[in-house]
Amino acid sequence: MSEVKKLKPYINGEFVESKTSKYSDAYDPSTGEVIAQVPCCTPDEVEQAVASAKAAFPGWSSTPVAKRVQILFKMRELIVEHMDELTYLVAKENGKNWAEAQGDVLKAKEGTEQAISATSLMMGESLMDTSKGYDTVLYREPLGVCAGIIPFNFPSMIPMGWMTPICIACGNTIVLKAATFTPQSALRFAELYKEAGLPDGVINIVTCSRHEAEILLTHPDIKAVTFVGSTEVGLHIYSTAAAAGKRVQALCEAKNHALVLNDAPIERTAAGIINASYGCAGERCMALPVIVVQEGIADKLVAEIVKQAKQIKVGPAYDKSTKLGPVVNEAHRQSILKWIQKGIDEGADLVLDGRNVTVEGYENGFYLGPTIFDNVKPGMTIGDREIFGPVLCVKRVKTFEEGLKIMNANPFANGSVIFTQNGHYAREFARHTDGGMVGVNVGIPVPVGYFPFAGHKKSFFGDLHCLGKDGFRFFTESKVVTTRWFDEEESKSTNVSTWDGTI
Repeated sequence: MSEVKKLKPYINGEFVESKTSKYSDAYDPSTGEVIAQVPCCTPDEVEQAVASAKAAFPGWSSTPVAKRVQILFKMRELIVEHMDELTYLVAKENGKNWAEAQGDVLKAKEGTEQAISATSLMMGESLMDTSKGYDTVLYREPLGVCAGIIPFNFPSMIPMGWMTPICIACGNTIVLKAATFTPQSALRFAELYKEAGLPDGVINIVTCSRHEAEILLTHPDIKAVTFVGSTEVGLHIYSTAAAAGKRVQALCEAKNHALVLNDAPIERTAAGIINASYGCAGERCMALPVIVVQEGIADKLVAEIVKQAKQIKVGPAYDKSTKLGPVVNEAHRQSILKWIQKGIDEGADLVLDGRNVTVEGYENGFYLGPTIFDNVKPGMTIGDREIFGPVLCVKRVKTFEEGLKIMNANPFANGSVIFTQNGHYAREFARHTDGGMVGVNVGIPVPVGYFPFAGHKKSFFGDLHCLGKDGFRFFTESKVVTTRWFDEEESKSTNVSTWDGTI
């Protein structure tokens, strides 16, 4: 049996005992055992976290950006030093296999490295003689206290790669609402930030229900909210926080499609689809749960995908030979099982059934094997709605144009992919797909952190995406200063009053 930890919120640089009487269980998905009790922080504790961030803001924001990034340099080295520990923690609380869990931590490192570029990316703009004798300069300044609301599926990358590094590099402070299912990675990162020299109060982490999280959406001291999660919740956060005058970025659901043309190489394309569809057990918004394949190669491609999927080893997350780990908990596993049954009821062909997978020695884990539906028709919800599990749907089409039309009819538009050797169709696809992140023979078209994570349609609400230059714009406010100086003769001939600084 694993040790069951009683977790604490992280406020003003220390872990504090919560006064709540409500705790939730967090599991090791590989074994099904409870490994942590997660507090539902009280409204007063959420208020304390905001107050801590507010108190830390004046000192942190006035720290020169070159000194702020020195702490991020140190943090980057601590991530490398603790790589195996952090990887194991992600695998244990989330269920990703070892390589995927390490990738989660590496993405946190990448986001930290991007934030180190703040000395350049926070630079403003200037123009001499905007009018005769007038000069104009645009500065980028910190916003203030920001809030981040984290999903369960990337417990390192999202809070500590996407949200925190750029936010604090820009001089802001942050209150993170960690996912109740997977809070331990973020809490451990907070400890490492303190070791790196980050002042108390710059990062604060609470765990709570949606009710307490509502405080962050309307709190007068919160200036911006960044969120990753479902479209239903994201739309609520966007509309509520924006109505309260906050800057908001809400990254939401997806149903990414790949269009496979007749000239795509079968084995290599199938391998790319397998990796994109079943990586992280399908629990990622850049998973590839739908392929739209031309009829000329559909039979061969489906047969090859089934063949390769049957070879995937399902097992515990921290076994380095595992290729497909468990899903996050039993409730989510049951949700996926209901979706699979719905696909059968809707008339899709279940050509690979992953519902009855067991792992010897880990019989209580939350496992599902690779599942494949063929002949999924337009209008079947199994092919249109996000399942967030290891379920792949195959839609068959006659032409490129028909395939693109089916893809663009979906309300979500995080990513889209084409597999082809035809440059014309690849170019036309990139121009006309609704997907914000496009892959050409790349199953997971997530860009490196120097570019924004750019979902469209119901996959994103807001104006500025996370990461890249958008990320720095989101976490800063612009200020434009126009100046004019007089020469000595002009000064003598003009009555200039002396302002004493009062208003």
